[in-house]
Amino acid sequence: MATQIDAWQAALLALVQGLTEFLPISSSAHLALVPMLTEWPDQGLAFDCVVHLGSLTAVVWYFRQDLLRMIRGWWRTVQARSLQADHEGRMAWYVLLATIPVGLAGLMFKDVVEQDLRSLAVIGLASVGFGVLLFWSDRYGRHERDGNGWTLGHAMLVGCAQMLALIPGTSRSGITMTMALALGYRRQDAARFSFLLSIPVIALAGALKIRDWLLEPASGADGLLLLLGFVLAAVSAWLCIHYFLRFIERLGMGPFVAYRIGLGLLLLWMAF
Repeated sequence: MATQIDAWQAALLALVQGLTEFLPISSSAHLALVPMLTEWPDQGLAFDCVVHLGSLTAVVWYFRQDLLRMIRGWWRTVQARSLQADHEGRMAWYVLLATIPVGLAGLMFKDVVEQDLRSLAVIGLASVGFGVLLFWSDRYGRHERDGNGWTLGHAMLVGCAQMLALIPGTSRSGITMTMALALGYRRQDAARFSFLLSIPVIALAGALKIRDWLLEPASGADGLLLLLGFVLAAVSAWLCIHYFLRFIERLGMGPFVAYRIGLGLLLLWMAF
C-alpha cells in the first residue's frame, strides 16, 4: 500500500532520522514520539528504507578517504597474514569483528525487541538510564587514548556494548561512545570509531528493511517523496557528523545527556 504521508511529513521524518542516527540521543525515542504527538499515518517500509540509505550514504561519503585507506590496509593484512601489517587494515578488522555481536543478537532477539520492547515506558527508561551512563563515562573517563590506541579487546567491548542498542531508547551511537569513553578514549576518537562502526550496522539493518519491503504485498510508494526523504536524511546526517566531530571536544556530552534525560522523562510522563 502506498504511503499516505505528505511532503512536509516526509521532510520532518527524514530530518529526524538523519539528525538522530548519529547523535547520542536515540533515534528510536524520537521516531516513537513523532506519531504520539501527531495523527500521521505510518510512513511505510519503502520510506524507512530510503532514509536509512540516506544515513548510510552520508557516513560513507564523510569517511570515504578513511574507508579507502582501511580497505587497502585490510588487503595488506590479508596478504601478510598479520593484523600488525597495517594500522588502517587492523582498524578495518576491528570494525568488522566488533559488528558480529550485534548482528547475532539482532537475529536472535529481533522478534522480542519488536513485540515486547517498543513501548514508551521502555524507551523512556532507556533514554534516562543510558543517558546517566553516558554522563558518567564522559565525566570520569580519562580521555587519554587516541585513535592509535585501539586494541581488539577494546573494539570487542564496544561491539558488545552495541548489543544494548537493540533496546529502544538506548542510542547506538550513545552506548558505543559511552563504552569508548569509559575505556579512556578521547571524545573525538570515541565518536569516530562509533561512526565507522555504524556503517555495517546500518547496512545490515537497511538490508533487512529492504527484504521486508520486497516481501510486502503492495509496496508502492511516491517516488518524489522517497527522493525527498533520501536527500534530507543524507544531508542532515552529513551535517550532524561534521559538526559533532568538530565541536565535541569543547561541548562534551553534557548537552546531549540533559536533552535525552528530558526526553526520557517526557516519554515516561506520557506512558504513566
